[in-house]
Amino acid sequence: MTTRVQMIIETLKDAPERKFTARELAKAFIERYPEDLAEKQSNPRYKTVEDFISQLAAEIGGDRTETAKRFCPNVATQDKPRPRLYYWQAIPENTLPLDNDDDNDIEDNDIEVASPTSNDASPVTKPSLTEHDLYPLLITYLSEDLGLFCRRIDERKSRNTHGSGGNHWLHPDIVALETLDQGWNDVVRTCVRSGNDTFVRLWSFEVKKQLNKGNVRKSFFQAVSNSSWANFAYLVTTGVDPAVESELQMLCGLHGVGVLLLDTQSLFDSQILIPARERSNIDWLSVNRITEENRDFEAYIDQVGIYNQTGRLTKSLWNKG
Repeated sequence: MTTRVQMIIETLKDAPERKFTARELAKAFIERYPEDLAEKQSNPRYKTVEDFISQLAAEIGGDRTETAKRFCPNVATQDKPRPRLYYWQAIPENTLPLDNDDDNDIEDNDIEVASPTSNDASPVTKPSLTEHDLYPLLITYLSEDLGLFCRRIDERKSRNTHGSGGNHWLHPDIVALETLDQGWNDVVRTCVRSGNDTFVRLWSFEVKKQLNKGNVRKSFFQAVSNSSWANFAYLVTTGVDPAVESELQMLCGLHGVGVLLLDTQSLFDSQILIPARERSNIDWLSVNRITEENRDFEAYIDQVGIYNQTGRLTKSLWNKG
């Protein structure tokens, strides 16, 4: 059985003059390895070939490519401009051969990664695509690629006890829980839970369709305002005007907010342009302020508390667009 890591290496090696997107690699896999993929493709969750291509593309965009790079230095990626491209770079041959006993070292767990949509793995950006349309796409990316548990915060559910304008720039669009103890031994989890260490990190995301000269500072400081409570704060966008990149770098450096570029045409080619700076402590006063106003945020904090106390995570309550 040819593993996904081997497929990446072999396919790129056999086309050294070509650069592939993740979807193009996935299509090449189906043509090159029909027998290896037959059982997986027969899974009823894949209603169309496009669904299956989406799954393979998501797997390519994850840890498998990094594993392929470790085993074969000729495997390379080009991250800018988007989408990410995969290719074979010409350097002296020092890769591990794929036809000897060393193949057993290339592990490839058959992990299922959910497709961005049920019908099409690469939702196309259309003029009518609204900011609200981006929320479920972002949740899919964050949950499947970063392993976060996400919830949407609807500002319309706020109580508005502070009157008109009192909640200006208060609500993030998406919040997330990162669990740190998944896979730990129960003895270790019990030991840590009895102390003062935390099991989680909290994330906050403000979404904008585009960042340009006209809105970059307003959008950035909106993210600063409504994400100041979290361990990680991100401004999310589908496009950045090159003219504001230096401005973003400066603002991010000053305030610790990161920037995530959401690729709606190839969701799992999305990337963190500027990493957020981790805040070691949660601003619980800000958390309380939002919790008092918004039912969605209150439910989010309630589930965070339950997980901290019990280690219990009700997955059906998370990752809904």
